[in-house]
Amino acid sequence: MKKDKPSKIRLLLVDDHPIVLDGIKSHLCAQPELEVVGDAANGQEALRKAKLTLPDVIVMDISMPHMNGLEAIGHLRKQVPNAKILILSMHESKEYIAQVVRSGARGYMLKDSAPAELVAAIKAVHKGEVYFSPSVSKVLVQEMTDSSRRPSDAPPQQHLTDREREVLSLIAEGLLNKQIADRLGIGVRTIETHRERIMRKLEIHTVAGLTKYAISRGMTSMP
Repeated sequence: MKKDKPSKIRLLLVDDHPIVLDGIKSHLCAQPELEVVGDAANGQEALRKAKLTLPDVIVMDISMPHMNGLEAIGHLRKQVPNAKILILSMHESKEYIAQVVRSGARGYMLKDSAPAELVAAIKAVHKGEVYFSPSVSKVLVQEMTDSSRRPSDAPPQQHLTDREREVLSLIAEGLLNKQIADRLGIGVRTIETHRERIMRKLEIHTVAGLTKYAISRGMTSMP
């Protein structure tokens, strides 16, 4: 009697850099245990593709247009709750890593990791484990140590620059990154950076939350 072959791990890859995305896809497609069922270039497309393909694991970048990875994680966890999320990013700052952990992602890999390590990470999170690059683990341990030394009632950092307040006001008015960039005469990438800094400072990681914050402080005329 022939044994059934184990089902492959279904992957959705999300990155806004085509060369990076193609390189990751090429390597993962060569793995017999893995199957790439879709790819996306931003958070909004990832949500749409995830609902269509129902992946087991979503390998996703953080810095992307239209909807960044941190925003997308919350939506993905609600819309495809069975999918495990593995972040693959160039960012090694403790702020990014801490936000990813709080958001519910199952792992955090750096883009300079070896391809074999990425495969191991995918298999680990698929089994319900967590996986962090060694350097990311060090940052997490340091953050936990620092947190234990800080007063428990320390307020979150909420000081925004004038430019960040401008960007926050336009986000609250419902403008997309491209529209905000055109309004302020700066690049889309710069807007994405401002948005991520605002979310980090306020510890608010959804557009709805940012809008509520801006309205409560009279930073927008939106009702």
